[in-house]
Amino acid sequence: MTKIVVAVKYVPDATADRTFTSDNTVDREGVDGLLSELDEYAVEQALQVVEAGEGEVTVVTVGPDDAADAVRKALQMGADAGVHVVDDSIAGSDAFATSLVLAKAIEKLEYDLVFFGMASTDAGMGVVPTLVAARLGLPAVTFASEVTVDGDTVKIRRDGDAATQEIEATGKVVVSVTDQTGEARYPSFKGIMAAKKKPIDEWSLADLGVEASEVGQDNAWTAVESYEPRPPRTAGEIVTDEGDGGTKLVEFLASKKFV
Repeated sequence: MTKIVVAVKYVPDATADRTFTSDNTVDREGVDGLLSELDEYAVEQALQVVEAGEGEVTVVTVGPDDAADAVRKALQMGADAGVHVVDDSIAGSDAFATSLVLAKAIEKLEYDLVFFGMASTDAGMGVVPTLVAARLGLPAVTFASEVTVDGDTVKIRRDGDAATQEIEATGKVVVSVTDQTGEARYPSFKGIMAAKKKPIDEWSLADLGVEASEVGQDNAWTAVESYEPRPPRTAGEIVTDEGDGGTKLVEFLASKKFV
């Protein structure tokens, strides 16, 4: 039986007006949050693997109280159980601290494979899967456009701009998938109702053996010094073509240093 852990993130809705708080961290309370769209593809791929054989999927997230909603969405899609690591000391953690907490949580679980989305839709870094793999001492096969699992062998196809790579790994592996792996399923009514009975364990840093001094904003390697709202879009310039439209277009592009 294949046991898969999927790491997911609760992120601010990308369609909302996102901003920062007074301490220059992302405002996660002033806007609605949801399961990161890119993580939905990871949940989908994990579900397809276990549906092709026999197994179970456990979803792990790190975040504030509302982050449990991300786990619930994955359970509604079909995951079997969830883990929510929540602790006030985690607030403001960077990718390095987050990877530490995730790795410690995954170590407490039984797993054969670990799935991630290629990046989160808020930070968009894409380094956490590799950092977690390094902490777990596992190989990482990342940015998969296609995933095939055969026994203890994982094969992925990675599509780049100029070439396609096929990568194979055996044993316990960390996999990150792109949005090219196929559409993620929508939760059915049956899935939504069934998710209410599925367990979500809540763990603190103490449960993982992680010290508060190892995480949080004060321990972050980077910090936002300042920010300002994106300026509103201005009206475009309308050029009437009186036979010289092409010339005016080139002049405009040249003024913007596009040509």
